[in-house]
Amino acid sequence: MEDFHIASIIVSTIRNAPVLMFAALAGLFAERSGVVDIGLEGKILASAFASAAVAYATQNPWYGILAGMGVSVALAMVQAFVSITQKGNQLVAGIAINIAMSGLTFVLAQFFFQQGGRTPDLRNARLLDVILPGTAALDNIPVIGWLYGHVIGGQSVLVYVAFLLLPIVHWVVYHSRFGLRLRACGENPHAADAAGVSVERTRYLAMLVAGVLCSFSGAYLTLVQSGFFLRDMSAGAGYLALTALVFGNWRPLHTVLGCLMFGLFGAIQIQLEGVDLPVVGRLPGSLIQAIPYVVTVVVLAGLMAKSVAPKAIGKPFVKSR
Repeated sequence: MEDFHIASIIVSTIRNAPVLMFAALAGLFAERSGVVDIGLEGKILASAFASAAVAYATQNPWYGILAGMGVSVALAMVQAFVSITQKGNQLVAGIAINIAMSGLTFVLAQFFFQQGGRTPDLRNARLLDVILPGTAALDNIPVIGWLYGHVIGGQSVLVYVAFLLLPIVHWVVYHSRFGLRLRACGENPHAADAAGVSVERTRYLAMLVAGVLCSFSGAYLTLVQSGFFLRDMSAGAGYLALTALVFGNWRPLHTVLGCLMFGLFGAIQIQLEGVDLPVVGRLPGSLIQAIPYVVTVVVLAGLMAKSVAPKAIGKPFVKSR
């Protein structure tokens, strides 16, 4: 029984993490360029609704992913226009997106589907798990069969995309020309401008990439995890992703490790529900659900002072005359 619980926690961790990984890597691009992306939560919700609605209407999850991407990118461009072109307050712009999408997605879901602010079950329009060749042959082999069939295999395509993004993002940020310009704009935009780099263009490109990556978080929520859209179903994933960024000191590998840590605590939370623990007995459901957020507060309290954010983050760039 104990082994079963451990196996379930490992699999649940892998399946919980992609929502945070996509959003955190999206935030990494935005914030490395100097734009505070507190609007991750709103973009996740908007892309989740768009993905579910279009996937249901077309009975094709790939159209749903494209729809979610379009909506998330559109919001990212609005956010970029306010924050970069108009030099507006980046925190206010992000919070406005979060509040607007929390209400708008519910209203649209109710208007189109009349099911209390949720979409119908997708059933045949969800992304299926990938079954690797030879899974049945290895199934009876202890440990190896489980690893191959349920950890390496048996996952959605988006899970593989999430983990494959890590080396790609690392290379882009640290070994590509765009990554060099990205980091320069986030650390010293005036020096980057003096070197001939268009700070505004680089930040717009960063927000475009952030919009695309964030859309996968919303698509994953509806097309893989739940199979429908529900009001505020992101449940703070955007804020947890930002916390993972702080935990990872705005570095891809450490940020993903932070996402896996939150995914682990989410998996443990599921395992603890209805379980009688030694001494304390059965914990209340509300207390168990608070575990990831308590961890968030602890992480922020312990690491915020030690984390070094990009120096120009949150500061509008005004070109020197």
